[in-house]
Amino acid sequence: MAASVSCVQVAVFAPLRQLFDYLPPAAGLPPQPVGCRVKVPFGRGERIGVIVGTAPSAHADDRLKQVIELLDATALLEPSLVALARWAAAYYCHPVGEALGLLLPVELRHGEVLRRLTERGWLLADAGRAALMEGAVRVGPRQRELLQMAQAQALRAATLRALPFDAGRVVGDLQRRGWLLETELDAEAAPALPRTDFLALNEAQAASLADILARRDSFAPLLLQGVTGSGKTEVYLHAAREMLAGGRQVLMLIPEIGLSEQLVQRFRLRFGDTVAVLHSELTERERSLVWERARRGAVGIVLGTRSAVWAPLPRLGLIIVDEEHDPSFKQQEGFRYSARDVAVMRARDAQVPIVLGSATPSLESELNVRRGRYARMLLPSRAGGAAPPTLHGLDVRGLKLHGGLSETLCAAIDERLARDEQTLLFLNRRGYAPVLMCHACGHIAQCARCDARLVLHQGRERLICHHCGTEQRLDVLQKACCDAPEYFTLGVGTEQVEQALRERFPAARVLRIDRDTMRRKGELEAAYAAVRERRVDILIGTQMLAKGHDFPAVTLVGIVDADSRLFAADFRAGERFAQTLLQVAGRAGRANAPGVVLIQTHHPVHPLLQLALRHDYAAFADAALAEREAAMLPPYVSMAVVRAEAVDARAPIGFLQQLRRALDVGPDIDIAGPVPAPMERRAGKTRAVLMLTGLRRAALADALERLIAAANALPTRHRVRWHIDVDPQEAA
Repeated sequence: MAASVSCVQVAVFAPLRQLFDYLPPAAGLPPQPVGCRVKVPFGRGERIGVIVGTAPSAHADDRLKQVIELLDATALLEPSLVALARWAAAYYCHPVGEALGLLLPVELRHGEVLRRLTERGWLLADAGRAALMEGAVRVGPRQRELLQMAQAQALRAATLRALPFDAGRVVGDLQRRGWLLETELDAEAAPALPRTDFLALNEAQAASLADILARRDSFAPLLLQGVTGSGKTEVYLHAAREMLAGGRQVLMLIPEIGLSEQLVQRFRLRFGDTVAVLHSELTERERSLVWERARRGAVGIVLGTRSAVWAPLPRLGLIIVDEEHDPSFKQQEGFRYSARDVAVMRARDAQVPIVLGSATPSLESELNVRRGRYARMLLPSRAGGAAPPTLHGLDVRGLKLHGGLSETLCAAIDERLARDEQTLLFLNRRGYAPVLMCHACGHIAQCARCDARLVLHQGRERLICHHCGTEQRLDVLQKACCDAPEYFTLGVGTEQVEQALRERFPAARVLRIDRDTMRRKGELEAAYAAVRERRVDILIGTQMLAKGHDFPAVTLVGIVDADSRLFAADFRAGERFAQTLLQVAGRAGRANAPGVVLIQTHHPVHPLLQLALRHDYAAFADAALAEREAAMLPPYVSMAVVRAEAVDARAPIGFLQQLRRALDVGPDIDIAGPVPAPMERRAGKTRAVLMLTGLRRAALADALERLIAAANALPTRHRVRWHIDVDPQEAA
């Protein structure tokens, strides 16, 4: 093939939509050049890119420039991954060079070679060995366990993560005492990790596993729908074991980093060092190591968040997407792809099954099942015989609330404390209060850069915008108000609920989990460990707690404010409400003790709430799909949103108006707008939106191709920043 090639197509790692043709390098090309990196002349300089295709000698052009250097003797990227990234770039209207750049570690994007990778480790010091031999009185049981492990072999981060306690904190204590010494270890030498036995599957789990394995050699989208606590993870583990036994690799996607710690531990305890993890909190060196080991087939399971969908897996045999309904799988900045949908395409290309797991499936997946595109597998009851939680609506109209808590909810917490059981309270609003108002003059603290109110964070004595991050000291606000300001707050956040809990239950151990309290690496894992080790009585938190965690001692879940999403304007608000409520409710009663969920609301007869109280997600999906079909909204139509923003308040809507006039899309596409965005001003910029919908996805794709060409021809395009969001999570 190489002998007949006269030019190569190169995707340059830059925000460019087109490919570029070059003559092969003087030294020639390898037999399979697609996926190899090259250095090419570009403009007045040089760029790094990747070969995505070749053309025979008949297509030679004497004006073509020659590749400066072939950087790889063999392809770094599988042709199938190159093809997947090109498809995704076209589908989501993103520059192909940037899309392909995501497939490589930063070093390789810059044209470098991967360095020998080392990782942090700890060796047993002489003082630590002496402490073990002498049986020092001050050596705690966990310290002793780690010292004994270090006596056998050096401790690695992966080893520590697999332990069922906050091993990082214990290592820090041992290091300060001089009993462990930090060192650099060869990262290629994978640690030996403990392994545990597999649990027996119940009848429904076994049937689901059989369905997966029956399709192991073909593309099959399978929706594993199981109530919270039904043992979906155990099905994943058994399926992964069968794939590894057959020499195949497994890719598992989870929506958030916060879900990874407990899940990773379960996988590592079953499969040891063949499990690798990919998420955004890893350093670039750590990501490079996982990438290289996965590419060489040295790991059997890659478990990660959204970007892990691009991991190189030459022997891919199964893809799992846990909590497939979660909006976190959709990238909201830059390359706006859906990892779940890309995973489905990857499974199709590789001809392997993909399991989409959820207790509350997305309406897109639900409709695909009803249309026969996906197969449904059901886990209708909790594993181990645990009873489902009972849900009760708490009508708080007219009741006095202390820090957002009713006396009924507080009394239920009292009962759990008396029985030495744990309580989880959910409120998806961090800070102390969302509104700070002056009683004397009516002034409300507003963000100067956004159409949004500043949120009071009382512990930090700051007012913070949760949209752009602007901060303001409280004394600055007082100077901008009236002569005799008298402030009061409206609404509650997790900080205020925490304060109320400490006042109402002074002897209880209260822990708050949100982005304000879990800022540093390792804090979230340590917090979850504290909950499981029963060092916490009452847990209050945001979306971080809504799903995926197994807290066996939690028997009471309180939804502090169920009303915030009931009347939201976004067409997905009802779906998000039902999913979040049922996911949070699923944290209660996962062991032998029965679980109770108390939902505080000012709208107890709201039909959406009533459906949720009956634990009837199927009935909700029926009603929601009927509404979407009547309104011609996704998943019954394909949608794309064009967003524009600029400092000049008139530029965005002007640009989109010109774009709509220049656009000829045909009768198959409906266009709405342009209109101001729901939050018109954000981070100092004015925003506007244009929405396109169509019954046929191909028609929408054609319209977007024309739209890009029309936008690039407009002289006003340089006055705004604009992008296209295909299959948006929000319509505006």
